[in-house]
Amino acid sequence: LDEVLRANEMLEECKRELIQRGLPFNPDLEVGVMIEIPSAALTAHLIAPHVDFFSLGTNDLVQYTLAVDRVNERIAYLYQPTHPAIIRLIKNTIDAGHQQGIWTGICGEMAGNPLMVPLLIGLGVDEFSVSPSLGPRVKAVVRKLKCSEAESLAETVLRMESASDIMKQCQQLVGRVAPEVLELIG
Repeated sequence: LDEVLRANEMLEECKRELIQRGLPFNPDLEVGVMIEIPSAALTAHLIAPHVDFFSLGTNDLVQYTLAVDRVNERIAYLYQPTHPAIIRLIKNTIDAGHQQGIWTGICGEMAGNPLMVPLLIGLGVDEFSVSPSLGPRVKAVVRKLKCSEAESLAETVLRMESASDIMKQCQQLVGRVAPEVLELIG
């Protein structure tokens, strides 16, 4: 929170300087924060009143929460985006944002994984940021998914204890609503 407050102060200083110089700028610039570490996700309710949006960076969030380096071949198997701790941190962040009336976007490998899309929608994600090459698969799932299915999946997953069981639930739903996408990703 201290970093957010200081950044906002610096932004206001810059705005005042631009006004003094008579330079044009957008005074309504949206200011958001990346939520990439567990401490930020756990204190999202304290940060939310001071920003316009959250962007959940899932790669770092998973890595720092589970204390695992995904590029280290010896321990990469421990990198589990569906670990219950990750799901709960994501949900906590989204809920804190929504309670404050701000939107939450998501980026990283989870955002571009069609298997994760229904779960993330069910958890309340408002926006996906994915590379152009992954966009069509993500869109294909979104187009065929009912909100009620996504919400039901999220409710079920939030009660689960195993990353592999959570992944199976996600695979089953995508297999049911968009089997062609499941075939593409193998």
